[in-house]
Amino acid sequence: MAPATPNLNRINASEMKAPTILRCAAFMIDYATVIIFPIVFLLIGRILGYDGAKLLGSGTTIIGIFLAAGSAFGNLVLLPFYNCQSIGKWLTGISIVTSDGKTPTIGALALRHTVGYLATLLTFGFGFLLPSASGTGSALHDRISKTVVIYARKTVRGARA
Repeated sequence: MAPATPNLNRINASEMKAPTILRCAAFMIDYATVIIFPIVFLLIGRILGYDGAKLLGSGTTIIGIFLAAGSAFGNLVLLPFYNCQSIGKWLTGISIVTSDGKTPTIGALALRHTVGYLATLLTFGFGFLLPSASGTGSALHDRISKTVVIYARKTVRGARA
């Protein structure tokens, strides 16, 4: 007898919300995927003998900055549009859904990742503290886009349960 699969259309997203510490871990992983490039390329510049202003204007530093920008765009914009998870969310097993548990629309994700993140940035990160202060577990960018970050089941597409 095959195990029963949950009906994903009946998810109560507020009951499955991810804890703030897990969201912070995902954020730190996402941050590491971006900041690693400038660090590595600054070290390469130092190995090549650059220092001071010459190091900051060197080709290695410029390459590191462009790779960081590409990594940030891919990880924080393209991946969430594709599967509602950044690398950090994927590794920690959390995902973005609407408040009723469905996959968010491209519009909701665009709102979350533009206006929502900008509003959080303009409040000096206060919007990231909302999940621990509120009972809903939603950060400012989640409230703006009416999304929730929940525990997600990690599966390989096409694999049998």
